[in-house]
Amino acid sequence: MNAESKKNRYARMYEQVKELTAPIAEPVARMATLVAVLHHKMDYFFWTGFYCLKNGELLVNAYQGPLACLRLKKDTGVCWAGINQQKTIVVGDVHDFPGHIACSSLTASEIVVPLRNKVGEIVGVLDVDSKRLNSFDDIDAAGLEKLVDLIYL
Repeated sequence: MNAESKKNRYARMYEQVKELTAPIAEPVARMATLVAVLHHKMDYFFWTGFYCLKNGELLVNAYQGPLACLRLKKDTGVCWAGINQQKTIVVGDVHDFPGHIACSSLTASEIVVPLRNKVGEIVGVLDVDSKRLNSFDDIDAAGLEKLVDLIYL
């Protein structure tokens, strides 16, 4: 998919998710809807889901794809890096990422986007894995960041 097509797809998904989630303020319902749209519209998304902070632990939440790790070891892996660095993390090859947590041996690349509540505190992350190397770029980062902002509107 070329850059312009990808930008347009993210724009269409944003409008779709915004419309679908408008009647419901519940964050988990919004997360589930966003994950379903992303997972089925982006063919290179192998695992798509949220990990949320609960009592200092990072626990799996709404997701689609193969079984996930239920709890991620504190301060380890790409998800915790996104939280600790308070920014989107794009990893072209997870095997080169120190401390990568391999919930699936099929994962080759990953993107993690911090999830912030209404007051701007990080409460979790959107985590997307791909079976292909270097699947994610700045267009994915910008598109996913905008979509994740819909969770706590």
